[in-house]
Amino acid sequence: MAANSATVNDKLKIVHVFRAPLGGLFRHVVDLAAAQRAREHDVGMFFDGDGLCPRVREALARIPGGLTLGVATTPIHRNPAFSDVAAMARFVAFLERVKPDIVHGHGSKGGVYARLSALAPLSGRPIRAYTPHGGSFNYRPGTPLHRAYMFAEKLMAPLTDVFLFESAYIAGRFDALVGARAGVRRVVANGLSPAEFAPAQPNADAADLLYVGELRAAKGIDTLLDALALIGCRSGAVPHTVLIGSGPDKAALSEHARELDVDAFVSFHGQTPTREAFKLGRILVVPSRAESMPYIVLEAAAAGVPMVATGVGGIPEIFGPFRDRLGPADDATNLALRLMAAIEAPAEKLRAEAAELSRHVADNFSIETMVNAVMSGYREALARRRPTPAAAPGATAPSPHP
Repeated sequence: MAANSATVNDKLKIVHVFRAPLGGLFRHVVDLAAAQRAREHDVGMFFDGDGLCPRVREALARIPGGLTLGVATTPIHRNPAFSDVAAMARFVAFLERVKPDIVHGHGSKGGVYARLSALAPLSGRPIRAYTPHGGSFNYRPGTPLHRAYMFAEKLMAPLTDVFLFESAYIAGRFDALVGARAGVRRVVANGLSPAEFAPAQPNADAADLLYVGELRAAKGIDTLLDALALIGCRSGAVPHTVLIGSGPDKAALSEHARELDVDAFVSFHGQTPTREAFKLGRILVVPSRAESMPYIVLEAAAAGVPMVATGVGGIPEIFGPFRDRLGPADDATNLALRLMAAIEAPAEKLRAEAAELSRHVADNFSIETMVNAVMSGYREALARRRPTPAAAPGATAPSPHP
């Protein structure tokens, strides 16, 4: 096949671009790339080289057949910086070398790089796909940074061939704050593999409560610490809590725990594989202020881990018919009451509720469904960009290659 000449039925050359190989975004990209390689498409990645550590190399090594278009890295800062000019030049050079059919940007920074590449004099005409993963849409509305990001989203919308929103919530935020209707649109929820539905069991010495995720303001961990202090005041006993993860707010959270006099009951662990983390606590707490389609909620639901969560972002979409179990963000009193109820509930009740949610997630959130929706979006955008010539009378249509 000539470079950049893909039709709607051909093997594709796909480049994924994103900033940091961390969290749910990276997991999504790796799952998607692995499934695309399993379907015999060629795949490459471009991301921040500072994140290229043994953990990342191990994740990339699990992609069947490897990344045939290669991996290119360069320093990429979270917020706009002068270094973006050099990073963008390296990205465009990478694209010119591999000549992809699809350039798929993930997150705010990846979305910028993917779509601005449309302005470069590249050989061929790749389509640009964009998955926000929350990103700039999770900034507090009305702040200068949020207004700047939304202005950038409006400027780049016409450069976007296909929007792949990871939740109906983010699609709604996009419509309300950006309003652009150009390009193909899909809501593509994150998906899980069948193996992830094996039940997880806590260790005998597991803590009462468990948090897994980044240590930053949007995750609402300060509210969880406030709730622990309230529980201590009400019951005379502070639940033992394990916080798994890393992030910019670890020092501030440690100090907040000391100020509340709950630090003796809270332990901070570094990044830990999710299934191993589930062994360290009996009830998962998700006190987030902002989310899109969090993998940790999907993974805990699949594994039958009892959960106390806030109803923000796409979390109600995961809970579906059980969304009435969710509570408000930034409400330490409400969170404390719900945590006390979960801690004091009979184990049979918690297991039954967790099993109900697990069955719902199994029926609605699979990797296969996720990948099919992404590929369908690519194909429709390609068909709009490069219409397939009408078949001659009596000709046999080519078999689809998803």
